[in-house]
Amino acid sequence: MTHLPIFLDITNSWSLVVGGGSVAARKVEALLAGGGKVRVISKSFSTDFEMFANKERVSLIHKNFHISDLENIQLVISATGRGALDRKVYKAATKSGILVNVVDKIELCTFIMPAIVDRSPVKIAISSSGTAPILSRALRARLETFIPGGLGQIAHLATKWRQRVKETFPALNDRRRFWEAIIDGPAGNLALAGRLHESEILLNENLTKINSKSNKTSLGEVYLVGAGPGDPDLLTFRALRLMQQADVVLHDRLVSDKILNLVRRDAERIFVGKKAGEHTLPQKDISKLLSELAEKGLRTLRLKGGDPFMFGRGGEEIEELSRRRIPFQVVPGVTSANGCATYAGIPLTHRDHAQACVFVTGHTKDGVLDLNWPVLVQPHQTVCIYMGLNALDQLMTEFVKHGADETTPAAIIASGTLENQRVIIGALNNLAKKSKVNEIESPAMIIVGSVVNLHKKLQWFNAKNQLIASSPMAIDAMQISKENS
Repeated sequence: MTHLPIFLDITNSWSLVVGGGSVAARKVEALLAGGGKVRVISKSFSTDFEMFANKERVSLIHKNFHISDLENIQLVISATGRGALDRKVYKAATKSGILVNVVDKIELCTFIMPAIVDRSPVKIAISSSGTAPILSRALRARLETFIPGGLGQIAHLATKWRQRVKETFPALNDRRRFWEAIIDGPAGNLALAGRLHESEILLNENLTKINSKSNKTSLGEVYLVGAGPGDPDLLTFRALRLMQQADVVLHDRLVSDKILNLVRRDAERIFVGKKAGEHTLPQKDISKLLSELAEKGLRTLRLKGGDPFMFGRGGEEIEELSRRRIPFQVVPGVTSANGCATYAGIPLTHRDHAQACVFVTGHTKDGVLDLNWPVLVQPHQTVCIYMGLNALDQLMTEFVKHGADETTPAAIIASGTLENQRVIIGALNNLAKKSKVNEIESPAMIIVGSVVNLHKKLQWFNAKNQLIASSPMAIDAMQISKENS
């Protein structure tokens, strides 16, 4: 280890920045974020410094650097880009025993500015010891995606309750186990979600039970998480975090294997269906099972394809949880209509085509499509049909029967966002036939409206190669191979 990682308190202390360009301005921002006061010395200043014009903790001084400028300074950053001046600043600072950093010159630094992930009061500093700053920034970008934005709330919670927990658990190991259970449990999740008051109530309940020597098992929590249409890259940060915390996961067939592989490896997995006409578990039993698992103290993940509240029956599941006073949280997912349409290059709204978008389910009840056809057959709108493949012929016929032009563009997007995605383009009068010829299978999204005509021009995703060239010739060739009719 070539550098000792430390965190320096610069609150209300003066730092000196030498330089008036954009790099110097970024250093001033960093010092201010750390609570310090900054003097900046330069003969001239770029427009980047206009943001500091009225800040009380910044003093802009138009002059050349002199050794006397180091008086009452805690640390120095030189960002002039001028070799002789940078060396002069370095020598003066080291002679005065002041920490100094010369930007991009590791040999002229007594300290290094790390890349920072800020979840105040929690901060994570990343350094390559000055050898590869780009690598540090890349690592920071990755960490930003995995570390919850509300992590600082847990730190505030721990600070507030530290003494009470210490009194309850005199032994260090007992305190450590308690805090691990809080951070990874419902109380921690509430704090991460910004619901600090509710988190404190739950924490207090846990301490009260311990003090009363109650042996009752603490309640677990249910995570109702939208897995999106299939591509793991479309998962939210919160979804990934909860998937890694769950003790048991209930999933349906629309959740891809790639997404399931992101669930904690030792979590129990329970397959609960569902397919048209084939339910491994009836909905009522799924809702009951979620409650029973949570009542055993398990962190229970209900992982659903798309979005839980978009034809996902998520509302029914949390109604039962609410009735039984079981903690839960809902994480939205990219709904299949948005994901599939985007990956097919079909914008759901477009100024020249559609000013409205309607979402419907194509499930039949006793063989009847009970849809509000007068609302669906309107000009300048897009209709997205979930779970309609089995009734596709009937759907297309009903559109025409209720006044839609039979040549209205329509599309099927099968296995949308995945490497086996297929897009079939047609019209109301031939889409069902094309579906049969191409042997399209669920899951599939159906889109009706003139926006479908934009597919040929706007498609960007090639299921085989992930991205396609923007060349119209390449797009035309792929279009022919996909339609296959």
